[in-house]
Amino acid sequence: MLERCVARGRDEFAADYWGHQPLLSPAARLPRDFSDLLTPAMVDEIIAERGLRTPFIRMAREGTLVDRACFTRTGGFGALMPDQVDPDGVLTEFAAGATIVLQGLHRFWPPIIDFVRGMTSDIGHPVQTNAYITPPANRGFDPHYDVHDVFVLQVSGTKRWRVHEPVHHHPLADQPWTDHREAIAERAKDAPVIDTVLEPGDCLYLPRGWIHSAEAQGDTSIHLTVGVAPLTGHDVATAMIEALASEEELRASLPFGLAPVDAACTAEHTREVLDVLARLIAEKQEHLSDLAGDALATQYLDLTRPAPVRPLATLDAVAALGAETRVQWRDGLHGSLDGADPDTVVLKLPTKSISFPAVCEPALHAVLEGAPVSAGTLPGLDADDGLVVLRRLLREAVLVAL
Repeated sequence: MLERCVARGRDEFAADYWGHQPLLSPAARLPRDFSDLLTPAMVDEIIAERGLRTPFIRMAREGTLVDRACFTRTGGFGALMPDQVDPDGVLTEFAAGATIVLQGLHRFWPPIIDFVRGMTSDIGHPVQTNAYITPPANRGFDPHYDVHDVFVLQVSGTKRWRVHEPVHHHPLADQPWTDHREAIAERAKDAPVIDTVLEPGDCLYLPRGWIHSAEAQGDTSIHLTVGVAPLTGHDVATAMIEALASEEELRASLPFGLAPVDAACTAEHTREVLDVLARLIAEKQEHLSDLAGDALATQYLDLTRPAPVRPLATLDAVAALGAETRVQWRDGLHGSLDGADPDTVVLKLPTKSISFPAVCEPALHAVLEGAPVSAGTLPGLDADDGLVVLRRLLREAVLVAL
C-alpha cells in the first residue's frame, strides 16, 4: 500500500524521508487516486446510516472543537445510546463552517480496514486513519504539529497546506503541540517549507513535529490522514529501565532525610544511580536487549490488529473443509512455535497458546510460513489428521479460508 502514497521507491523513502522531511507526491506520479477508500457519498452514508457514535466523530471550527451535544443525540427506541451522531446537527454545524472529523475509520469502514492493514505491513509501525471534511474556504485547526507521522491523502475538493519546520523535533505522544503554542505561532509567521494546494489524488507525507495548517478552497474538501505512531528509541530505553526493576540495587531507598528540593542535594546520589545503570547495562546487555525486544513486540501487538475474521463464514468453512480446501495464515496475526516439550508443540499467539501433538510441528511450520495450504499437503500428516489440525486453527481464528 505504501506505493499508493509516495512517489519514491521504498528504499529511497525509508532513507531520505521517513522521520526526516516532508514529501509531496502529486497524483500524476502515483498509481491511482483514493476514491476507492472514501467519497462524498460514502461520507454521507457513514453519517446518515451507520449509527456512528463518539469518539468516532467530532467537529471543529477555526481551531476549536464543537460541543458534541450540537451533533449527537440518543439513537431512539432500541438504540438508546446518548452519543449517536445526529445528521441534522452535523448538517447545521457543517453549513456554519465546522469541519467533520471521522475518527478511527480503520475500525469500521471496510475499504480502509484493508488499506490500513496493508500500510501496517509495509511500514512496520502502528497505523490508523481519520477523515477530515472541510466546508469551502474554511479550516478546522490552527497551525500545529502531530505526535505521529501522517500521510495526507486528498480524496476530493482541494485544500491549501502550509508546512513549517519543527520547533520540537520528534515529539513523543505526551509532548503535544500545545506545550509549544507560542513558538509554533512565531514559526508560522516564517515562509513555509511547503505551500501547496492538494488536488484529488495528491499525497503529502509529514513526519511528526512538522508544523502545518490547511484551508479548503472553493469546494468541500475531503482528505484522509493516515497516522503512523513510530516506535522509538525512547520505547526501547523505557523497556530496559522497566526490566531493571528486578535489580535490588535500583530498588533500594535513597538516603534518609534526602528532601530533594535542590538538585545539588541529589547530584551525588543520581551519579551513583547512573554508575549502577551503566554497569548493569554493560553486564546484562544481551539479556536486557532480549527483554526490551519482547516489550517492543508487545507494544506493537497492543497497537495493531490482524485482519478481521468473519465468525459465521468461518464456521461454515469448518463444516465444509475438505482435503483440498485451501486455507491461509490470518494476515497480521503474529505467532511462533515452542517445541521444548518432546511430546507437545505449542503455537504461541498474542492472546493465547494452542497445544498440539509434537508430530504436528512440521505442519504448523508450513502454516506459519504464510503460503496457502490444504489438509492433503501438510507435511508429516495424512489428510485426515491434517483436517483435524486445520479445523482447529480455523475455529481459533488463526487461519482464514480462501
